Amino acid sequence: MNAAPSTAKPAFVLVHGSWHGGWCWKRVLPLLLAQGHDAYAPTLTGVGERAHLMSRDIRVQTHVDDVLGLIEAEELSSVVLVGHSYAGNVITLVADQLEQRSPGILRHLVYLDAGIPDPGGSWSSPHPPEVVAARIEEAKATDGLSFPPPDASVFGLEGADRDWVNRRQTPQPFRLYQDSLDFDAGRVAKMPRTFIDCTNPPLATIDASRVRVRQEPGWQVFEMNCGHDPMINRPEELASLLLKVGAQG
Repeated sequence: MNAAPSTAKPAFVLVHGSWHGGWCWKRVLPLLLAQGHDAYAPTLTGVGERAHLMSRDIRVQTHVDDVLGLIEAEELSSVVLVGHSYAGNVITLVADQLEQRSPGILRHLVYLDAGIPDPGGSWSSPHPPEVVAARIEEAKATDGLSFPPPDASVFGLEGADRDWVNRRQTPQPFRLYQDSLDFDAGRVAKMPRTFIDCTNPPLATIDASRVRVRQEPGWQVFEMNCGHDPMINRPEELASLLLKVGAQG
């Protein structure tokens, strides 16, 4: 039986993208908490302060389990699930699996300048061939364990923001990049979904998502005039958008 719609304020679960960690939401979390919401920013296995857990065994499902574990441990019952960049893949699988386990817990899915997977595809599937080739080549330096972060300037960051992100980024587990993503697309498509498009400068690996959300039915789209990491240099604007989405029910 589906859970009854909750009248309580939703909890936000913010899932970071590649090379980042829960640290990247440091400027957004207090803005959500100040409005009376619960808000969580887990760090996925193998990166950030959990970089010591780096392993060839880390798969997308490992990160799905990280997020499911948080939702279940905190006993959340009304969740706005936000996935940044790579984590668009993670929240898609979380949504599919959580809806089977505990229908009605997810209130909204937010893809923050994020990848949108197809069943049987991978994180790398929509990327330009030259990006795929470059990441495969980079991973050879660690015998396929991980690939290094880019300079944060590619995310539209400058000055102290760029320096902060460059200091904090850690290598990304490589197996995730070509891991097959299996889920029921129809089940996920029934959920309210929002895409936040960061347009200045646009990150090339998100181009396929930008086109897709404007062609497929069921998507709400917002644009932000900033680069790929608005939680760093546009936290107030991003928090305002998330609160708007959370209020939609």
